[in-house]
Amino acid sequence: MPVKLIYETHATTVDNEAGVATGHLPGELSAAGREQARELGERRKDVDVVYASDLRRAVQTAQIAFGRRREIMLDRRLRECDYGIYNGRPVAELAPLRVRYVDEPWPGGQSYRQVVVAMGAFLEDVAGRWQGRTVLVVAHAANRWALRVLFDGTPLEELVEAPFQWRPGWEYVTGG
Repeated sequence: MPVKLIYETHATTVDNEAGVATGHLPGELSAAGREQARELGERRKDVDVVYASDLRRAVQTAQIAFGRRREIMLDRRLRECDYGIYNGRPVAELAPLRVRYVDEPWPGGQSYRQVVVAMGAFLEDVAGRWQGRTVLVVAHAANRWALRVLFDGTPLEELVEAPFQWRPGWEYVTGG
């Protein structure tokens, strides 16, 4: 049986508001982000399983949204791309460099292709474990790009050059 996968990015952080690329740093939800997380919990009441990246901003989002109703499983394969020495630098500084690090790791970090590989492994595990269920994932922008590569075949080079477009979740069907 297939798994319905709902993907949501973590809520807005203090770094997002300041134009900072948090990367593998923990991050902290802003006041607006805490409200968005509450709205996520209302919007997605009927999920069976909740996974989140183990980075603090994703954990906070999931805990505010589902903490009292669902167990939240943390998975490091859902982390944002590790920008290495660029973690915590301004987005404006990183954006023009992204295409360079599709296959080559960021200095001291990882490549976007490595995020795709991690997401693929995560999806295989979910498809094998949660057949017939609805699984919600709270993670990051690079993970959303990975899903587009894996499900839609969109070239990663194209995704990293486009601005991230937030919306209230994306749905996929995997396994079966």
